[in-house]
Amino acid sequence: MQDIPIVSFVAWSGTGKTTFLEKLIPALKARGLRLCVMKHDAHEFQADREGKDSWRMTRAGADVTIVTNGKHAAVFENRPVSAEALLARVEGVDLILTEGYKHGPWKKIALYRAAVGKPFPCPMEECAAIVTDTPLETAAPCFGFSEVEAVADLIEREIVR
Repeated sequence: MQDIPIVSFVAWSGTGKTTFLEKLIPALKARGLRLCVMKHDAHEFQADREGKDSWRMTRAGADVTIVTNGKHAAVFENRPVSAEALLARVEGVDLILTEGYKHGPWKKIALYRAAVGKPFPCPMEECAAIVTDTPLETAAPCFGFSEVEAVADLIEREIVR
């Protein structure tokens, strides 16, 4: 079993998970951390491009299709694979961030905006921290959406180190 810490950023759609992570990732990279990010997508998605050789091989029936060059690699699993199985393959990073996985087993940082009109996304006691635009009664540390560096400090201090 790997010892790479995993933190899930959980919220309802439209709360700003991706926008917050777009700011947090460079803040963590500036601290020298190597990162893996895994996004949960509740909808069908297509990562490969129609007509490319890899797409054609997948369409022909390949269970796994790999595309690689000197700079990048992509593995297309053309079958169901659990998040845990995918993350077990990750190596060479200091921290794994997931976007989504409200019900996953990992530490959570919840994002909550009152204007979204949805309930809190997970049990508050599961949260290592909360990013919010409204006061909440909780034992978890709370941050505003602009406090990216403070969230990076907490992750580095409490989760990575």
